[in-house]
Parts: sequence; structure tokens; C-alpha cells
Amino acid sequence: MTNITPEEVKKRMDAGETLNLVDVREPEENAAFNIGGILLPLGRIQRMETREIDHLRDQEVICYCRSGGRSRNAAYILEQMGYKNVRNLVGGMLAWQDRISK
Repeated sequence: MTNITPEEVKKRMDAGETLNLVDVREPEENAAFNIGGILLPLGRIQRMETREIDHLRDQEVICYCRSGGRSRNAAYILEQMGYKNVRNLVGGMLAWQDRISK
């Protein structure tokens, strides 16, 4: 697992790149603010219920949460499950809102 900053993700989004974003927060957090990722809460990843993203095993997957902790855990689990290129959004949505959404 490697980290990626909000600025890097935003730059790639602005360039039109298709990113595989996975929001590991709870539904109510996603509803309040999100950047378009697939909602797959950490609890489901811990139970290995990942069928929505199984087709991404060999692609880059960027996990995000509120502050970066849950997404770091999710990224680690996904790597253990055989995902090849998992990244953690450092600082999560708090950093995004602070540095990108101003």
C-alpha cells in the first residue's frame, strides 16, 4: 500500500483520468460529502464482501475515509486479499475539504 494526497487525486481527476475510488466510510458519511467513489464500508471489507470491486484486483484502487485511518486499514486488507495496487488517501475527506474544497 502506498499513500496518495488529495492534491494528487484532484489533479488526476481534473485531467479527466478515470480513478477507482473506494469510500470505506458509512452510508451517512458518504451522503453528507463524497468525491464519487464506490461506497464499500470498512466492515464489509473486513468480512471480505468486496464483489463490487473484485474486477479491480489488478488495477489501482484508491481508498478514502474521514481522516485516513479506516482507509489505511481497508487498503491493507485489500492487499492481503490479492489486490495489486492499493493506495490510501492521506488525511481522507477532512484533508480534502480543508485543502481542495475551499
